[in-house]
Amino acid sequence: MESDTKARPVRVMVTGGSGMLGKAIEHVVMNEGLKREGEEWIFLSSKDADLRDLGQTKAVFKKHRPTHVIHLAAKVGGLYEHMRDNLLFLSDNLRINDNVLQTAHDTGVIKVVSCLSSCIFPDKITYPIDETMIHNGLPHDSNFGYSHAKRLIDIQNRGYFEQYGRRYTAVIPTNVFGPHDNFNIDTAHVMSALIGKTYKAKMEGTPVTVCGTGAARRLFTLSWDVGRLIVWVLREYDEIEPIILSVGEEDEISIKDAVEMIAEALDFKGEIKYDTSMSDGQLRKTTSIAKLRRYRPDFTFTPVKEGIKMTCDWFVANYNNARV
Repeated sequence: MESDTKARPVRVMVTGGSGMLGKAIEHVVMNEGLKREGEEWIFLSSKDADLRDLGQTKAVFKKHRPTHVIHLAAKVGGLYEHMRDNLLFLSDNLRINDNVLQTAHDTGVIKVVSCLSSCIFPDKITYPIDETMIHNGLPHDSNFGYSHAKRLIDIQNRGYFEQYGRRYTAVIPTNVFGPHDNFNIDTAHVMSALIGKTYKAKMEGTPVTVCGTGAARRLFTLSWDVGRLIVWVLREYDEIEPIILSVGEEDEISIKDAVEMIAEALDFKGEIKYDTSMSDGQLRKTTSIAKLRRYRPDFTFTPVKEGIKMTCDWFVANYNNARV
């Protein structure tokens, strides 16, 4: 990163900086010694700019004059929210991504690292999935709007490189969870929704009802681990092609496994029910981290049970200020 920025100080702007992953990056940069001398880090929230609006996007870039951007901002939601509002997830995210990448190019930003999602991969595909398979078929119907908007970041990155030589790339984390997430039962991603739901059931003395059969399997990855790897990608990863950031296949667990780990972490002793009339969503999203292992064979992920316990402890301690 230093070789590209000798003429000006490194100023990293993180969009979506108040969300779970933004807070994770802030934690590892500020509290784990990853911030380098002379670097400035700016963490934006939606209060700083509505990135769906090109004028506001240009204004916030002009204000902070970033040399590098980590682009996390997105309209996100849980499975059932996506199923209800696919068009809105498509249109809002297309606007956000186009505005950020175009403005980054126009203002001379050296590198952009955008955040994709494992839901971008085709629904009908062989496993494990790797980075070369993103465009090999349609994504799952449940969140096609969000998935297509995220896929197009990869296409835009290719375009900016081919036409202008821009080194804009993307990461693909899988089922990230951790402190500062949205724990709202209706709008959160699965792990955090289950944590919020289980804690509420414990407080009210009621059963926990899990949507679906519990059979769907996921690679749950702690946000702090993803944050550490995104900082590495910003500094060291030179490819335009995206890279998967995830625990390995051997750490894939079912939703039922996750629920039981959450119940243990929260000391929930009540009944756990499964509403099999509700959709499981995509049954598998197993991804390969062979590429990541080639670059970072030394990286150790936090075990999922340990990450769940840490997240549950944070949620309980910060319940009054958490997003529920």
